[in-house]
Amino acid sequence: MGVDQPVYSLSIHADYRCRHSGACCATDWDVPVELQVFRNLDAALKGDRLRVMGPPGRSGPAFMTGDDLPGDAAAVLARTAEGHCVFFDRGSRFCVVHRDLGEAMLPATCRHFPRLAVRDARGTFISLTHYCPTAASMLFREDVPLEIVTSPPAFPPGDYDGLEVDAHAWPPLLHPRVLMDLDGYAAWERHMVTRCANRAAAPEMVLATLERDARILRTFAPDGRSLSDPVRALPADLVDARAHVSLEASLLLHAEVMGAVPDDLKPAPDERGLLDVYVRDVAPHWSDWHAALNRYLAAKAFASWTAYQGRGLLSVVRGLQAALALVRVEAARQCRNARRPLDQALLLEAFRGADFALNHLAVGEDLAAAWSSAERQL
Repeated sequence: MGVDQPVYSLSIHADYRCRHSGACCATDWDVPVELQVFRNLDAALKGDRLRVMGPPGRSGPAFMTGDDLPGDAAAVLARTAEGHCVFFDRGSRFCVVHRDLGEAMLPATCRHFPRLAVRDARGTFISLTHYCPTAASMLFREDVPLEIVTSPPAFPPGDYDGLEVDAHAWPPLLHPRVLMDLDGYAAWERHMVTRCANRAAAPEMVLATLERDARILRTFAPDGRSLSDPVRALPADLVDARAHVSLEASLLLHAEVMGAVPDDLKPAPDERGLLDVYVRDVAPHWSDWHAALNRYLAAKAFASWTAYQGRGLLSVVRGLQAALALVRVEAARQCRNARRPLDQALLLEAFRGADFALNHLAVGEDLAAAWSSAERQL
């Protein structure tokens, strides 16, 4: 990605800083290592400037090499028998590469996590995956208003990994037969975040209102005007929508997301007791967390890959509905496992679980294809 365009983020993420929770280092996933990074780390190991923190698992050395590597990787970081990265110090919860050699020596995956970036002709838009506990904790902050900000201090101009949209590519679709203009899409993105910033709105009201707004905009006929004018003219009122009293509808959307997860990554079904737990331990406490839930929706609406991969605004809204559904399901799981009603700690873990599925298990293009079925609902 280029470094000469403005960078945008949500205000709640703008001062993100790693707090060394160790979640990314202790997750059993493959981390590719670029050739130059591999050479630098190998030299540091041989020069005793770096050491692994525990015996690697079955791989033996600090790296896994061979012909079956992702992309242009020269190696993959090895893991311990527990599934931790061999450079993760479990005592201090620090990455020893980052600590001893500096951020520049990290593989790209490690440098960019938990950032999720989209770059188009407007600039670079950065959200975070809330699988990172630090990012998830920022959904509960009350010290800044929820809005899109320019030049966030945590994300200086740089070459961020993510979805890069060619400057000459088409803008997002309004619906399968009509394109938006970039100013119009920017207005819609701001509009979604503004809806989420309404502290009087329950998340179900936000979603129902955004669906209504998207359907109004579908009637827009291009005549040389920007879509930004109709976006600004959308009704100010909210659509009344009740909180879900049961989990059935959310489980259907959860199944839709799981359909986009490759078979080798798909978790085993785990729905035991969730219907009763949701009614008893989640639904009665849901309204206590409207602000955090709406911030989560804003984080899914902003820097949306679905806007470019899907077939229109209703596809984006369907993705937001699915994200909230996953939080409901994960909240019920957390309450069941902890044997207590929903609280902040359990909701934080629900956000983490939802984003692990959406951002790290499911294939984005397949999610967008599934959510695009909403465009057929006239």
